[in-house]
Amino acid sequence: MKKVGLLGCGNVGHIIAERCDGFVVTAVYDMNAKRAKEVADLCGAAVYPDFAGFMESDADIIVEAASVAAVRQYAQAVLAQGKDIVILSVGALADPVLRGSIEGLAARTGRKVYIPSGAIVGLDGLKTGIFADISRVVLRTTKSPSSLGIATDKRMLVFKGTAADCIREFPKNINVAVAIELASGVEAEVELWVDPAATRNIHELTYEGEFGEVTITVRNNPSPDNPATSYLAALSILTLLRNIERPLQIGT
Repeated sequence: MKKVGLLGCGNVGHIIAERCDGFVVTAVYDMNAKRAKEVADLCGAAVYPDFAGFMESDADIIVEAASVAAVRQYAQAVLAQGKDIVILSVGALADPVLRGSIEGLAARTGRKVYIPSGAIVGLDGLKTGIFADISRVVLRTTKSPSSLGIATDKRMLVFKGTAADCIREFPKNINVAVAIELASGVEAEVELWVDPAATRNIHELTYEGEFGEVTITVRNNPSPDNPATSYLAALSILTLLRNIERPLQIGT
């Protein structure tokens, strides 16, 4: 059974600690000591007051559920320590230099970097792009104005461009766009809308290729204890961890 270390003990960390299935959480680290203890108490894990000690734990795989900044600061150290890593804040990998460094280090150390599907579905289909010549990928995301710190009483387009540019402007809100680009290998056309009537985050994904055209709409419920976090994102990590060592693998 995989031993998991949680890097980040916010809402996603709480959900993982509460719903372990097919894995066990043995170590937690968060700069907020109170949050780390709360998560550790849920699953009987050890709390580490510093990152160096956390790296000496018996965890096989580290789950980053903290921030883009945490990926930049810690991901390579995790791999260098001989541990696999799950990166939820995939927006960090919009930086090609950082992505190349992480991939290269993983290859040299024989470790794995896992990207969960997060707040979207359909990444399996996008991964066929290496063979299917995907010609166009479009992501249209709609969120409430408050989630982006914007004041408006009408639906409004706040960004249109590439995933890399979008993640620079909205680093906590559009990780899904970067995951889509990594899966497809195609630069996505991204639109970010705010709508005062939106009670859920809505992701509309369309992609075209030799196989035809796929359109997916996801209307995400927020996590029960944190409206800013997609519940589906937390569930995608649970699913990845549960299935990672199963002999029967479903999907590409």
